[in-house]
Amino acid sequence: MTAIPQGRGRRAALVSALCALAVTGTGLTGCSSDPDAGTNGVGKLSAGQIESRTRTAAESVDAVRLSGTVVAGGSTYTLDMRLKPDGGTGSVSSKGATFHLLRIDEQLYLKANAEFWSHEDGKVGGGTDTAAADKLDNKYVKVPKDDPAYQRFSGFTDKDVLLDGLLTLHGTLGTDGHHEQSGVRTIRITGDKGSGGTLDVSLEGKPYPLRLERAGGAGTLTFSDWGKDFAVKEPAKDDTVDYGRQLPTS
Repeated sequence: MTAIPQGRGRRAALVSALCALAVTGTGLTGCSSDPDAGTNGVGKLSAGQIESRTRTAAESVDAVRLSGTVVAGGSTYTLDMRLKPDGGTGSVSSKGATFHLLRIDEQLYLKANAEFWSHEDGKVGGGTDTAAADKLDNKYVKVPKDDPAYQRFSGFTDKDVLLDGLLTLHGTLGTDGHHEQSGVRTIRITGDKGSGGTLDVSLEGKPYPLRLERAGGAGTLTFSDWGKDFAVKEPAKDDTVDYGRQLPTS
């Protein structure tokens, strides 16, 4: 990804040519070299003000889709989650295993295949009871609140907790020019000139965060579908397993 994609570069070149004609007296008007012309105006603010505005925008809507990678606790997680205050749903992958998370209010479900449950790092029944893994295969397994997995994974389904932890740049804040994400113009803010992370903020509509590169190579995330509601509902009873007070380690 470059700051000015090729297609946008061609458009910019055409605008420049038209503006050049205006200078020679052809009568063309409306040309502007202001990169913030027609935007929401946050590009003219200080980095600290932009960060504050984008946090406010993110907190003001109930729904968002978050996808990308997060490095935490020595593990890399690949996320594709849809989040809102009363729940979340989506997939998480780590160490070659993929599982689905669903949270409705405080009830968390984890859905994975039998191979996940009988994985070498966390075998059901010590790895001898393959029938137990088969019973959990692609079922929504209720995660007890006192199970370590609840604390580990529920945060991936909590919009406020997740965004509060992610939308933080470390070090001295600064700006790093105008860019573009999926066709949307952005202003980029940085922590310690990029070593503390970078955040692209929309210049169109509300100043939502659109792309985050975390400090220290701790992952890259994109944010989309701001304000687009989605349904979270209890899975069918015949598709649900209540394993008890503690899940098998996995």
